[in-house]
Amino acid sequence: MDSRQLRYFVTVYEQRSLSAASQECRVATSALSHHLANMEASLDVVLFNRRPRGMEPTAAGERLYQHAKSILRAIEAAERDIRSSGTDISGDVSVGMAYSVVKAIATELNQFVLSTYPKLRLSLTESLSGSTLLHLMNSEVDLALVYNPPTSPALKVVPVLEEQMICVGKRDIIGDTDEPLHFDDLLELPVILLRQGVSARALMDDVNLLKKLESRAKLQMNSVYAIADSLLAGLGCVIGTKLFMKEHIESGALHFRRIVAPELSRTLYLCEKVDQQNTYALEIVRQLLLDLVAATVRDRRWEARLIEP
Repeated sequence: MDSRQLRYFVTVYEQRSLSAASQECRVATSALSHHLANMEASLDVVLFNRRPRGMEPTAAGERLYQHAKSILRAIEAAERDIRSSGTDISGDVSVGMAYSVVKAIATELNQFVLSTYPKLRLSLTESLSGSTLLHLMNSEVDLALVYNPPTSPALKVVPVLEEQMICVGKRDIIGDTDEPLHFDDLLELPVILLRQGVSARALMDDVNLLKKLESRAKLQMNSVYAIADSLLAGLGCVIGTKLFMKEHIESGALHFRRIVAPELSRTLYLCEKVDQQNTYALEIVRQLLLDLVAATVRDRRWEARLIEP
């Protein structure tokens, strides 16, 4: 296979039609069909089921599409990088961030890139940590700042900071006191959790304690905004950080209590794929992310402990 065949394959996959793909690629339909047949023969698989209404990818076609997109993005990044110089940074970099990270550094990141590297095209994606990690694994983002990622040989991870978790809710739910809340007492409260699945482990480092919470949680959601609205409506409490509900805590609409016996924490990691194609632009954004997080913590805008490399 070569890059041209991969581009033809990706276009057919996305168009689901040989005729539509031939128009986009400006290649005869017969030539596209020939390239697909050669690819299937060399791989010894069927990539598409030919239907009266178009091309339907097989399981092998679905898997090849993910590889092809990653390979083509790497080729394009390499071409841009070679054309760039170290002083005139250009190209595309996409970053996935958990909600808390967006709240802490996204605006400063955008401002700095716009003013310092005007030719660099930055794309930010906000999602729950588990979903952000999926975006990274599917090569939809180049870098990801996520909490407690699973161990994987496909990932290169760097611990950035550790946050202590607190209980946040209305005073009539979590208690009108600043005294710490014991974990066993927390289990008796109407806790709202992120829905079980890939995002759940982002809540805290201790998986066994997380399982206890999941078994007792009254509500589970996969929306940060739904959780925030539920807290303000007095439907329950949440385990989070001061940054998560900072404005509502400072206004007095919500209260917080430290959690003890044991204390709960989570760790933020900067993640990228091991086979990620490195570029000048990627190096710049990678270091900028680390610098901004560190500055926010040192300025006490983010209550956390930096993990020094």
